[in-house]
Amino acid sequence: MMTGANDWQAHLPSSLRDLLEEANWEADELGCSGNAIYRVGPRYLKIAPYQRVPFLGQSALEAEAVRLRWLHGLLPVPHVHYYAHDDQYEFLLISEIAGLVSCDQTFSDRVPEVLRLLAQGLRMLHDVDASGCPFDCTIATRMEQARQYVEQNLIDPSEFNREFQGMSVRDVYELALRLRPQHEKIVLTHGDYCLPNILLDRQLERVTGFIDWGRAGLADPYQDLALAARSLTLNFGEQWVPLLFEAYGLPDPDQDTLRYYRAMDELTFTRA
Repeated sequence: MMTGANDWQAHLPSSLRDLLEEANWEADELGCSGNAIYRVGPRYLKIAPYQRVPFLGQSALEAEAVRLRWLHGLLPVPHVHYYAHDDQYEFLLISEIAGLVSCDQTFSDRVPEVLRLLAQGLRMLHDVDASGCPFDCTIATRMEQARQYVEQNLIDPSEFNREFQGMSVRDVYELALRLRPQHEKIVLTHGDYCLPNILLDRQLERVTGFIDWGRAGLADPYQDLALAARSLTLNFGEQWVPLLFEAYGLPDPDQDTLRYYRAMDELTFTRA
């Protein structure tokens, strides 16, 4: 096991210790969830303070665990080996997915190929038969979530992405109200379709898997398209975004709808 003063070590369940045995621990610094993530042998262990997310009624890692179990066999996602929590910490042990994150800089001179696979991954998700999906992320549900978060002062505007920096929480909420789409197509969405969450093979021939599923559920495809475009801009540049939409089959997306879903991401993603 790794060394260092980590308060959660005293809370590590004995049954989990038995699963991990004497495997080497390696910290994984990629991502912005705020959780501690370790590669332990051929698996990944996520550790987070245990707290139920307001409105959702689940903790972050619990939400991911139940979604991964539902998705098993439908898409290439990690297998859940273990989930448990006590009153202070929660622990999620999942299998490793082969491949490189799609923002890996070794792909920087092959962005058109990356775009093709990102679009292919979106289609894989949105074509899944989600008739039995129990996770509701539709507009009405997320607007109610946003309303409660705004009223309870759960959103820190200093953590807004660049597009919304300088705006108040109320300003972003009122913008979302104005831009709220009148119609939505219901499909399975990842909820956080950002480049670090999409894994590709080194030859850029296929999508090998998807990770970080804690926000997945039934929603409009624009949910994933909006965050994919934002992530693509941050990692490779805004000039590639039109090619992503074209590869997906939506060459002229509605810009107001894209901005709505980016605003809702700020209003419903608590970073506490």
